[in-house]
Amino acid sequence: MPTFTTLLYQLHDGVCVITLNRPEVYNAFNEQMKKEINDALKEAEKDSAVRCLVIRGAGDKAFCSGQDLKEHQGSKRSLKESLERSYNPMVRRMRAMEKPIIAMINGVAAGAGCSLALACDMRIMASNAKLIEVFIRIGLVPDSGSHWILPRLVGMARAFEYAATGRDITAEEAERTGLVNRVLPPDQLEVETMALASRFAQAPTRSIGLIKRTLNKSLACDLDAALDYEAVIQQVASETHDHQEGLQAFLEKRPARFTGK
Repeated sequence: MPTFTTLLYQLHDGVCVITLNRPEVYNAFNEQMKKEINDALKEAEKDSAVRCLVIRGAGDKAFCSGQDLKEHQGSKRSLKESLERSYNPMVRRMRAMEKPIIAMINGVAAGAGCSLALACDMRIMASNAKLIEVFIRIGLVPDSGSHWILPRLVGMARAFEYAATGRDITAEEAERTGLVNRVLPPDQLEVETMALASRFAQAPTRSIGLIKRTLNKSLACDLDAALDYEAVIQQVASETHDHQEGLQAFLEKRPARFTGK
């Protein structure tokens, strides 16, 4: 099991929980955390025992407040290089990883922390948490994939509003507009999120990965191309062990025992 200084990495019964562990600064990204998140995602991706990921923040105040602005205070650095070196590989890996990733939004998710949550496949949010595309407040623009993901979740007008105003988005609004899948009372958030993660960890993992791959593909193709691609991917799914197990379980009228293969 890998060990990190800014993260907690835990694996139990197919569920890998990555906890951003800098609660004293609202789990803000510093250089070490960005490196470690990329390393943790690589580890989870290659480990066949990992069948679902949960990303969360330590403490009860923040999921992730974005970049730690104090780390480079007074120094001149290239934000372009920072994105290309750390944030962009993180988002690319999350979107390409053929395993379900759940964001457990236990507190504020702002800036790059909001982008991290949006890059997950599902978002479960505490009723007292909030999302903020905070970049505009310091004269910047959203990054780490927000320009791509936001309009696909909420439409162009709302995406512009959230990015250009940088206002707080409550949990109720986030659920209503499709930014998050579900909102729960804070005391139920962990139990319900882990129940969902456990369900995914017992599901046919390769099929879920193929669904994710095909949905990504559908965002940049027309119907004809999508139909052709679905046919190819369905053939791949039909050749998995879990498909055979699912068929056998159906015929035998018993619960399927999927192994993720």
